[in-house]
Amino acid sequence: MTDRNRIAPLSKFEEEIGFTRAIRVGDRILVSGTTANLPDGTVPMEAGDQADLIFAEIIRHIEELGARAEDVVRVRMFVTDIAYADAVSASFSRHMKIARPTGTLVAVSGLYRPEWKVEIEAEAVVTSDVR
Repeated sequence: MTDRNRIAPLSKFEEEIGFTRAIRVGDRILVSGTTANLPDGTVPMEAGDQADLIFAEIIRHIEELGARAEDVVRVRMFVTDIAYADAVSASFSRHMKIARPTGTLVAVSGLYRPEWKVEIEAEAVVTSDVR
């Protein structure tokens, strides 16, 4: 059986619902849908600011599991208004340009909390373990 390394739970929902924020199985890392939450629990108002926080958190999780930003191979971005596409795409470019992963951006009718405008998932394949 392949070992599974997980990021420690960051919210009560992970324990209550039973999901993992990020997991590494073999050379593959999967990061769950991630939203923007500041340490004090508030959420930035602008979609681009939310995306910047989210990408930083995703990269941190990937690094904790032994990979680098350039190991990201797929990103899925969800926005609650297609008008946010340019700001979120600009953030994607700032954070993911080195990796040039596949990317999908879709508009959805809503996210779990109304102040969330952006949710992002990512996948990476470890090319050289940095742990």
